[in-house]
Order: sequence, then structure tokens, then C-alpha cells
Amino acid sequence: MARPGLRRLGTRGPGGSPGRRPAPGAPASVPYSGTGQPGGVRGAGVCKSRPLDLVFIIDSSRSVRPLEFTKVKTFVSKIIDTLDIGPADTRVAVVNYASTVKIEFHLQTHSDKQSLKRAVAQITPLSTGTMSGLAIQTAMDEAFTVEAGARGPSSNIPKVAIIVTDGRPQDQVNEVAERARASGIELYAVGVDRADMESLKMMASEPLDEHVFYVETYGVIEKLSSRFQETFCALDPCALGTHQCQHVCISDGEGRHHCECSQGYSLNADKKTCSAIDKCARNTHGCEHICVNDRTGSYHCECYEGYTLNEDKKTCSAQDQCALGTHGCQHICVNDRAGSHHCECYEGYTLNEDKKTCSAQDQCALGTHGCQHICVNDRAGSHHCECYEGYTLNEDKKTCSVLNQCALGSHDCQHICVYDGSASYHCDCDTGYTLNEDKKTCSAIEEARRLISTEDACACEATLAFQDKSLDDILEKLQANEYGQVHR
Repeated sequence: MARPGLRRLGTRGPGGSPGRRPAPGAPASVPYSGTGQPGGVRGAGVCKSRPLDLVFIIDSSRSVRPLEFTKVKTFVSKIIDTLDIGPADTRVAVVNYASTVKIEFHLQTHSDKQSLKRAVAQITPLSTGTMSGLAIQTAMDEAFTVEAGARGPSSNIPKVAIIVTDGRPQDQVNEVAERARASGIELYAVGVDRADMESLKMMASEPLDEHVFYVETYGVIEKLSSRFQETFCALDPCALGTHQCQHVCISDGEGRHHCECSQGYSLNADKKTCSAIDKCARNTHGCEHICVNDRTGSYHCECYEGYTLNEDKKTCSAQDQCALGTHGCQHICVNDRAGSHHCECYEGYTLNEDKKTCSAQDQCALGTHGCQHICVNDRAGSHHCECYEGYTLNEDKKTCSVLNQCALGSHDCQHICVYDGSASYHCDCDTGYTLNEDKKTCSAIEEARRLISTEDACACEATLAFQDKSLDDILEKLQANEYGQVHR
């Protein structure tokens, strides 16, 4: 088969139209190492590849022997070698297919040549049928999506697919290839050995003589890499040195370029030469305090006395006399916004008239202590709070709460402790008992009743007991017991 003609990316309209060159500052291209071309000179640094979203769709069916599949991977790696790889340049994905389809890696997976080539080298064949239509559909639905790393329509980055096969598709490729082309994907078809030429033409974009390639064996497929290099390449006038820019030449691709100027200069009306800019006079310098023009056409920023220039080389900060240790404050140095400072004292101290030294405050005497009960001065010029007997200091270290001695178990009541709520308490007895004169212990009521029994009131034992405890005393205890039972 005669060798098809070549075309350059960038001459097509919508539906495969590549966009503008990315913003200036994109990485330099890989030097071109191919043969010459009529009408120009090709040499190191002259050929630059356009940024692409490039997907290889490679056939690994049973008819492709392991050594032949290795040749295909070498062919893919050689094309990668000729491209400018990076997030802002060309992104590469690989779709491996046979009866099934496997996306080996997406456009966003690898951002440098070495990792890309390592990933290509690790691809293994699937070794089944040849479902070319399914492979193209998968590439369109999954590989060329923004989620998978493809640039959106506004970027004008061309979407290019190179399908490599050695057989006849076992499914319909005509309609799916037409949908892929209509979606903006530019399809190149590479046939090897037994590849069906009509199927290759159905898959490829127009013009066919620029998008259909054929080789007789896998042994020579890698020679096609130079053909794709020419297809994806453009002459670089900046590298050729024919740009006439006074300062900086920026390649825009497709043989176009524009001139820019070094910092501190502006491009003249001729779009080639540059003039120094007085940014200080134009007030575009961004200096917070002082702008100083330099002889090189640029400028630098300086600060007023008492300030230092920040790392951004634009803004200024007041000098930190506190950090420098030149403040003379006895206790605390505080920086002020005006680039000065003032002295302060620790808590419990007041600043003396010299505005530098400090004296301890007697906050207890000043009445500024905040203690609810008792203020106690400490030696350190501070104070602490204490509480009256029967109270305990709260967590705020200032207020006091009544101690509940009944709850604490420090009451000494034999039977019952009754909390009075005013830092005090009283004792009561269980039912059937009466409180003794010590106001702590209890005696059984039956004993008292027995002592005042009317039976044999004149007996000697009753008389003696009556002499020991008067009736009034016993009745008083009975009444006290009854009152305690009611108010327990």
C-alpha cells in the first residue's frame, strides 16, 4: 500500500479542531531528531508538539503474539518520547482491548514521560477476540471525559485517538466511530499485517490518506512513530532565532509566536522592542511605603524608619523592640501599631510613674479582690480567697458554699443528723427513742414510761427512780421526741 500523506494538527475546524497554544511559560519541547523538511530547517529545539488529549487504543487479541504486542508498546513509547508531556501539555491514556476492554490508565494518571513509559511497559495482552467498536465506545464514554482528565471544550485542546489493530473487527465499528468523530475525537487507524483496510477507513477521520496507516509486520510498526512526530510537530520560530524579539520570544504553536519583555519593561508599538517602565511614577508598584526605581528598568520597595520589609518585598512591619530586648520593661513589653511599644505589669502589680517598673498591689486592701468571704495577700503580689468556718471554696476560687456536715458524716449524731441549711445542724432520734441532754445520743422511750408507771407508785424502786428523774423532765423529753418525729 502506498504511504498515506501527512497532515498537521491545527488545520481542522470544529469536530477535532485543536485550540490555541497554552499560556506562555509552558515547558520547552523535546528536541526533534528527524529528517529535514522542504522550506525549513529541522534541528534540536525547533520542533514543538501541540498539547493533546491523546488516547491509544491497542489491540491485544489472540492473533497478536507476545513479541508482537511488545513491538506495539515500543511504538507507543516512541510516540510518547516525541511529545511534550505534562498537565498543561499532552496527556496520554491507553485503552487495551480484545473481546473485553480495559482502560490501563487515564489521561490524568501520569504527568511525566518516565512514569508513562513504565506504565506502558507493564501492559499485558488480553488474548481474546477483536471488539474494535466496543473499544472506541469505551474510549469515548470513559477515557475522553473531564472526570478522567480530558480538558473541556473551552480549552480547545484536541482529542486524538490512535487505534492499532491487526485484524477485522468482530463488532460494528462504523456507527460508533462516526459518533466518536462527531463528538470531536480525531481518529487515526493503524493496521498491521491482516488488518482489514475497509474497517480502518470506517474508523479513521477524514481525509483518510492522512489518518490511515498500514505496515506489513509488527517488526516495522515503530517506524511509524516518526510519521506521528511529524503530524504532531510544528516549526518553532523562537528556537530558529528568526523572531526579532528584543527580550523574550513566546511560541504559540503552528509556526506562530509573539514577543514579551523582561520585568520592568513594556512592549513598544512595533510588538518587538521594549522600553523601561517607571512603575513608581505610575503608582503600579504595590509598595506599602516607598518605591525606588532601579537602573535596570525595574524597582524595589523600602520602608519608613522603624519598619522592616516583609518577605513579600512589598509590605512593611513595625520593628519588634520587644523581641529585640531593647524595651527596658520590668515585666511585659507590648508592641504598638505605630512601630513603638509600651510596658505592662503582671497581675497584682501596678506600673510605676517611670512607665517601665512595677510595684505589687494590695488588692485585699483595695477591695478589688472579688472574694466572697476572706481575701489573703500572697508574697508574689497576688492574693487568694478563703471561706469562713463551715464553708468551702467553690471552683471559681472566689465564692463559698455552706458545708453539709450531715452529708460529710462529721456530725456525731447517734441516730439522725438534720441539716439546717445555715452551716449548722441538729440531731434527732429514731422512732421509739428520745434525745438525751447531750443533744447527740438517744434513749428508748419505754424506759421512761416504765419509770412513770402508776402501778405500785409507792414502791421503793419507783420512788427512787422518780427521785433521780423528775416527771417534768421525762415529759419534756417525750414532747421533744414527738416534735422530732413530726419534723423529720
